Amino acid sequence: MSKNKVLLIGWDAADWKIIGPLLAKGHMPALKKLIDKGVYGNMSTMNPPYSPMLWTSVATGKTPDKHGVIGFIEVTKNMKGIRPVTVESRKTRAIWNILHNKGFKSNLVGWWPSFPAEPINGVVVSDKFQKVNLNPKEKSPILKGTIHPEAKIKDLGDLRMFPWEVTDAHILPCIPRAIEIDQEKDNGLKTFSKILAENTSVHAAATNLMRTTEWDFMAVYYDLIDHFCHGFMKYHPPKLQSVPQDLFDIYKDAVVSSYRIQDMMLERTMELVDDDTTIIVMSDHGFESDHKRIVKMPKYQAAPALEHRQFGMFVAAGPNIKKNEKVFGLGLIDIAPTLLHMFGLPVGKDMDGKIALDIFIDPKQPEYIESWDHIAGDFGEFKNSNENAVLDDEEAMQQLIDLGYIEKPDQDIEIAVLKTTCDLKHNLARVYLGKKDFEQSKKILKELVETDYPAYKQDDFEGEKADKLKKQGFKIGDSMIDKVPYYLELLNISLIEKDFILAEEYLNEIKIQNKRLEINLYFSEAKILVNKGQAKQALKLLKDAKDKKPNSEVWYQIGKIHRRLNQLEETKNAFENAIELELDRAKLHQALAETLIRLEEFETAAEHALTAIELVKYYPEAHYVLAEALEKMGDLENAKLAYSTAAKLKPVTHHRAEKAIENIEERLINPTEFTDKSDFKYRENQIVIVSGLPRSGTSLMMQMLHSGGVNALTDANRKPDESNPKGYFEYDPVMRLHKDNSWLNLAQNKAIKVVAPLLKHLDPKYRYKVIFMNRDLTEVVKSQQKMIGKNPDVLPLNLFEAYNKQLNQVEKWKDKEPGVELIYIDYKDALNKPEEVVTKLTKFIGLDLHVSDMIKCVDKSLYRNKN
Repeated sequence: MSKNKVLLIGWDAADWKIIGPLLAKGHMPALKKLIDKGVYGNMSTMNPPYSPMLWTSVATGKTPDKHGVIGFIEVTKNMKGIRPVTVESRKTRAIWNILHNKGFKSNLVGWWPSFPAEPINGVVVSDKFQKVNLNPKEKSPILKGTIHPEAKIKDLGDLRMFPWEVTDAHILPCIPRAIEIDQEKDNGLKTFSKILAENTSVHAAATNLMRTTEWDFMAVYYDLIDHFCHGFMKYHPPKLQSVPQDLFDIYKDAVVSSYRIQDMMLERTMELVDDDTTIIVMSDHGFESDHKRIVKMPKYQAAPALEHRQFGMFVAAGPNIKKNEKVFGLGLIDIAPTLLHMFGLPVGKDMDGKIALDIFIDPKQPEYIESWDHIAGDFGEFKNSNENAVLDDEEAMQQLIDLGYIEKPDQDIEIAVLKTTCDLKHNLARVYLGKKDFEQSKKILKELVETDYPAYKQDDFEGEKADKLKKQGFKIGDSMIDKVPYYLELLNISLIEKDFILAEEYLNEIKIQNKRLEINLYFSEAKILVNKGQAKQALKLLKDAKDKKPNSEVWYQIGKIHRRLNQLEETKNAFENAIELELDRAKLHQALAETLIRLEEFETAAEHALTAIELVKYYPEAHYVLAEALEKMGDLENAKLAYSTAAKLKPVTHHRAEKAIENIEERLINPTEFTDKSDFKYRENQIVIVSGLPRSGTSLMMQMLHSGGVNALTDANRKPDESNPKGYFEYDPVMRLHKDNSWLNLAQNKAIKVVAPLLKHLDPKYRYKVIFMNRDLTEVVKSQQKMIGKNPDVLPLNLFEAYNKQLNQVEKWKDKEPGVELIYIDYKDALNKPEEVVTKLTKFIGLDLHVSDMIKCVDKSLYRNKN
C-alpha cells in the first residue's frame, strides 16, 4: 500500500540566474518536469551565509543562535582541539529526531553536518561518508560513527567513488579541452575529479537507500554546484577582463555542467519515487555569476562566502502541492515547520520559521506546541561525546582549507583554539546582527575588541610562516587576532542606530588597524559625511567609487543622497542604474517606487512596488508604497488591501497603514475628490500640534488655542521673558522627542508645541492636526539673532538654506503620513486678520472654540522684527 512520503534534496548554491537559461534551452528536463507540476520561487538566505549553519536552520526551523551550529569548524568539548563541525554543536532537535519520536522512518544522506550519525529510526549516511584520501596508495576506511546502523556499512561501503576513478568519459563532456591543461601547474582537473567523485558517492548511497529501505522522509545533500562554482565561476561566461583567454576557453562550461549533472541525478531520483511522494529541491543561497564575481579572493576567514548571493532556489511538487505556480517569501527556517505540517505534526512555537501554507492546494489548520525540545522520550539523538580533534579528520579539514572557508590551523593548538573561538563568536554576533538584535551583537563584538590577545613573536617570522605573515602586513608585536572585522560590524551597527559620532570613531580605528584587509569603506564614510551636513562631499566620494567599480549598491547609495537633496530626477536615474545592474534586488525596486510617487508617475511606481513584492513577499514597505500608488491612481479597494497587508507585516508600518485605511474608508463612503486632508472632521483623541521654525509665531498660536478652550500640554518650566512676555507654552520632553516619544499619549485631545525638525519623530500610531506657522524667513532669522544677543542686521546665509530645507522636509513628511492633517497659517494673518484665522482653525480642529477670546489675546505690538 502506498503512503505519502517526502523527499528533500539540497543543492548547495543553486541559483535561478543559471537555472533559468538552462531551462529555456531544455538542458534541465528533470527540474522542468517538477516545476510544471509544482511550485517554484526564491529562497532567502541568512547572515552569515555559511552552509553548515544554513542547512542546520533548514533541518531545525531555527536561527543559528538557537540551533548552535555557528561555523565550519568547532572546538572540542574539552577545549583541547578543533575539527570540522559535527552534530555535537547542534543543541536542538532536527526534523528527523521529531519524526523518529513519532514512529516515522527517515533516511539522511550527506547532510552537513550529520556526523556522528544519530541513531534514528532509519539510515543515516553522514557527511564523512564521501570524504576520502586523495592518495590512491592510502586507505580510506569508513570511520566509526559515519553510518547508522553500522550494519549498513557492508551494503554502502563499496558505493563510494574515488577521484582516481574519474575518467575522460566523465571529464570531457564538462571540460572538452581538458587535454590542454598543464596538470603540473593547474589543479583544475584534480578539483573537478574530487567534487564529482564525492557527489557521485552521495548519489549512489541515496538511490540505494531509496530502492532497498522503507522510508517516510528522506533528505539528501549535494555540494556539487557550490564547489564547482567556487572552483570555476570566474571562468563562466561572460568572460571577465582579468581572466586569461586560454583558461576561459578550457573551463567556461564547467559551472553549467555541474547543473546538468545535478539534473541527471534528479532524473534518476524521480524514477525511484511514486506519485504519492512530495519532492522538494532547494538551495541555501545563490552564487554570484555576473559582474559581482570575484577573481582574486581576499585572504581572510570564510572569504568565499562573499560569492554567495542572497537568493537560492526552491521547487516542490507532489500531492496537495499547487501546480506550476510561483510562490514568494520563503526562507530557510520555513522548511522544518512546513515538513512537520506535511506529516500532520504540530510546529514548535520556539521555531523561527513559519509554515509555507501558500504552496498547498488545501492547507490544513496548523497546530502548535511550545517546543519539541521540552518533550521527554526517545528522539534518536546522539549521546556520546567525541573528543577527536583536527588531526583525526585531515581530509575534511583540508577540504575546508582548499575551499578557503578556513585558514590552515595554527600548529600551536592553544592559538588554534583561540582563533576558532573568536571566529565562532564573530559568526554569532553576525547572526544577531541579521536578526536585528543589536544589543546582543554589540555585547559579543565589544568583548572581542576589548580582549588582549597574544602577539606575534620573533619565532613566528621564521620558516614557511614568515612570508605569509609579511604578505598580510603583520609584524612582530601585532595581535594574532585581527580585530578589524569586529570593528567593521560595530561600525555597521552604529550607522544603523544613527550614532554617527561612535561610527566615526570605529571608522578611524579601522583605518589605523587595517593591515591585511582591502576594505571599501566609502559607504560608511559617505553616511557619516551626510550626517555632518556634507552631502555633496559624500556624493563625490560615492561617484568616485562608482567610476572605479560600478555596482548596484553604490548607485543605490548615490540615489539616497540625491533623494535627501530633493533632486528627484537624479534619484530616479540612480535607482534605475542600480536595477539595471541587479534586477532581482527588492529594495531597489521599492526605493524607485517611492521616488516615482513623488514624481507623480503612479503606474510605474505600482509596477516596481509589485516587483519588489514578487521578490520578497513579506516586505511591508513595498506593500505600503504599492498602496500609496494605487490610492493616487484612484483604485481605493486594492489600495485598502495593500495597506492592510502592510499593517499585518510590521508594527510601525501598521500604524501608518491603519490611518491610511481609515482615510480610504471615508473616501469610499463620501467619494469626493480628495485634495486636502485638512477638510477632515474632528477625530477622537486627536493631538493638535503647533509647529514652525523657531520665532515663527508658535507661541502666539498656542496662546490663541489656549484662550479658545483647547487644553495645552505644557509644564511652564520656561518662564515668560522680553522676547515672549505672554509665555512659551513649552513641554520639556518635546526636546527629547527624537529619543523618546512614548509620552505622546498624554497629548491626546490637547495642543502641544513641536518645532519643525522634530515633527518626523511623532509616533504614527496617533492622529495629528498640525498647525504650521509660516513667517517671512528674514523676519524669523532677525528675531532669532536679536533673541540670542546678535546683530539682527547680520543675516547668516547658511541659516536660510537650512530653513528652506526644513520646510521642504515638512511638506514631504505631511504627504507621507496618512495620520497627519496640516494647515499653514501665516504669522501676519494671525496678527492682522485674526477673525479669518480663527474661522479656519475652528473648521480644521473640528471643535467649537471661544472665538472672541482667541481674537482678544492677539497683541499686535509684539510684531517687532518686520522685514
